[in-house]
Amino acid sequence: MSDTAVALTALVVASLALAVAAWAVAQAAQVRGRLRHVESQRPVGAGDLAALRSDIAQALRHVAVVRYDAFGDMGGRLSFSAAVVDDRGDGLVFSSIHARGESRTYAKGVVGGGSDATLTPEEQQALAAARTGHQKA
Repeated sequence: MSDTAVALTALVVASLALAVAAWAVAQAAQVRGRLRHVESQRPVGAGDLAALRSDIAQALRHVAVVRYDAFGDMGGRLSFSAAVVDDRGDGLVFSSIHARGESRTYAKGVVGGGSDATLTPEEQQALAAARTGHQKA
């Protein structure tokens, strides 16, 4: 091989190496740009986390149902009381009393785990189960 061919080959290899290096730098810059974009999209900062926790605490997510026979001559435990409350114990208790000829439904508001209306023992049981997460059979 002549000196000119060797020099030409070295020039081509150097040019390819330079092109590959330039491509790698461009790719790295592109990845850095994508990373900055992803980091700017992070949804949870300290303030956001506190807001999310507050929203979750207000969600009516604690639920319990107590089924029972409201009258001695009825079977099948068709009456029920259900409590639906948030983390602070705010929500509602509703009951459906099933009798032979009719059913009646009642709803009572709950604030801080208590109600201004008198709760029946079954409603109290449902409320306690919703607040503690432990439901009796």
